[in-house]
Amino acid sequence: MTKQIWLNLPVKEVAKSKAFFAKIGFSFNEQYATPHSTCLSVGATNFAVMLFEESMFESFVQNKITDTQSSSEVLISIDAESREEVDEFAKKVEEAGGIVFAKPAEIQGWMYGCGFADLDGHRWNMLYMDFSKVPKQ
Repeated sequence: MTKQIWLNLPVKEVAKSKAFFAKIGFSFNEQYATPHSTCLSVGATNFAVMLFEESMFESFVQNKITDTQSSSEVLISIDAESREEVDEFAKKVEEAGGIVFAKPAEIQGWMYGCGFADLDGHRWNMLYMDFSKVPKQ
């Protein structure tokens, strides 16, 4: 049975991507690091997000990499404990060189979040969810 799930993303330069993610508060699992990859450790469960240089990534998927400037294949969501955390995170992303494409705002009356693109154009969002305000069906 499956023990763990990893997300793998292509990046142009591992060192630059690692510096970006460190600046916005991510930690790393160096056990999986190589000269051409690194591993973000996300959240309380240490969800693994592997960043591979594009040539290595292409050798795994045996396919072309999506042009993140014109399309998206996935939106990676991370949770926040408060609206303030979302606001602070959006500032960190901009200071680290990322692009906040959706400024922090209320969404559907029960979520508060922002959307950002990392240095390689991968789209992420951070959401604070107030489940006491979820509309009842």
